[in-house]
Amino acid sequence: MIAAIVLAAGLARRMGRQKLLLALQGKPVVRWAVEALLPLVEEVVVVTGREDAAVREALAGLAVRYAQNPRPESGQGSSIAVGVAALKPWTRAALIALGDQPRLPAAVVPALLAAHARSGKAIVAPVYGGAQGNPVLFAASVFPELRALAGDAGARAVVAADPERVARVPFDLPMPPDVDTPEDFAKLHVQ
Repeated sequence: MIAAIVLAAGLARRMGRQKLLLALQGKPVVRWAVEALLPLVEEVVVVTGREDAAVREALAGLAVRYAQNPRPESGQGSSIAVGVAALKPWTRAALIALGDQPRLPAAVVPALLAAHARSGKAIVAPVYGGAQGNPVLFAASVFPELRALAGDAGARAVVAADPERVARVPFDLPMPPDVDTPEDFAKLHVQ
């Protein structure tokens, strides 16, 4: 089984309010991110934090499972660890995606899944205009490293640890925007 872990536990400090719940064309930002993944993977695990009830409400009716990070202030690494720990034992790979990235181009996830199947590499990362971005796919062999994460660096160190196990998929696209500030959110409305 291939799953997706959607990180939705952030504290939204730069936004000043919970960015995942902001309405973008009538739907919460986090719902856009989750709905884009649902048809492409066999399971979606949403990692929540302090806003657990509100995120669950924003995703009402979607076939997802939840894992709550008891310490979201510990950073993105702790949310990744919580999400990976919540995966079913037979999960072969997991795509780690951002809940605040509502405009991920439709071609990205299928290309990452195809590269994983073709290459057999343990990690598959997208590269937009020369810069590594999200989401990133990790095989089960890497899950112990992800479960050990802490802090705010996310999984970058896991990707960088052994370049031989990483397949990079280039996209002739700009980095998909995430929503960190009011300005970021305003830009989404003009795309």
